[in-house]
Amino acid sequence: MKRLLSEFIRKISQSFTFVVMDSARLKQYGVVTLKPLTILLATGGALFVLFLAFQALLLFTPLRNSLPGVGTEDMKSEARQNELRLQSMADSLALQEAYLKRLRDMILGNVEVSTLSEEPENQVFEDGTTLADLPVPEPSDNWQDHVQPAVPIASLSDVSSSSRASFTTGASYLSAISFPVLPPVSGLLTRGFDARTGHYAIDVAVEMGSAVRSIGDGYVIMADYLNDGGQVIAVAHAGGFLSVFKHNSRLLKQVGDRVRDREAIALTGNSGEITSGPHAHFELWHNGLAQNPRTYVLGW
Repeated sequence: MKRLLSEFIRKISQSFTFVVMDSARLKQYGVVTLKPLTILLATGGALFVLFLAFQALLLFTPLRNSLPGVGTEDMKSEARQNELRLQSMADSLALQEAYLKRLRDMILGNVEVSTLSEEPENQVFEDGTTLADLPVPEPSDNWQDHVQPAVPIASLSDVSSSSRASFTTGASYLSAISFPVLPPVSGLLTRGFDARTGHYAIDVAVEMGSAVRSIGDGYVIMADYLNDGGQVIAVAHAGGFLSVFKHNSRLLKQVGDRVRDREAIALTGNSGEITSGPHAHFELWHNGLAQNPRTYVLGW
């Protein structure tokens, strides 16, 4: 075999004729003519094709995620969002620890009452100012803008017709919401709309994992975890309406998804810090003003 290979290498451009026969019976089965250069080129071409196929398999299939140092855009985006969430949770935890420490010192008598008011004023910021130099904010009365009816109910028919006309072109057509709508969840109302206290929503007690359904056609403009609201999803509808659902256990849609009327977009839960049990937190906004959802929903 070694001698044959050496002959192949020395005379790579010549042709060799091989006689195939049975050594026991001395019977000839055939004659084969081979050219070493042709065999070498065919072998090299086959290996090159296999190499290209392997590279394509790694680059254009989910196998590329297994390569070290390679990640998809979704993974990178999720990693950035998780980093922001962790930072937000760390800041919140630090504030809570400071508050508990101050409360513990007050209970144990380790802090004088007078120092509680003097210490913040003596705090010096980077620009040299102190807390006492900062202007005292005046109480805001913006909540009065959201006192119902923030939008006259009589104008809803006009809003629906005008929004229907402005959204009837192109593939992004959104049907106007026909008020009143069916409830997005089925349950017992536990807390109502109160603009004065900043509760621009209604709370509905439901079983954990109940489906939250969209009140109309729209696009998801937010689907993320917030420290106070938990799993939050917001859908923009035609006519300047925006529906928001908080404290969900799971979000079924992501930002940019188009949703249809009555389509499930989330599952109810008890996520977030500011919550008192499994419930659906439903907000409805119109052109930046919070609306009382009970006015727009049947049976509520």
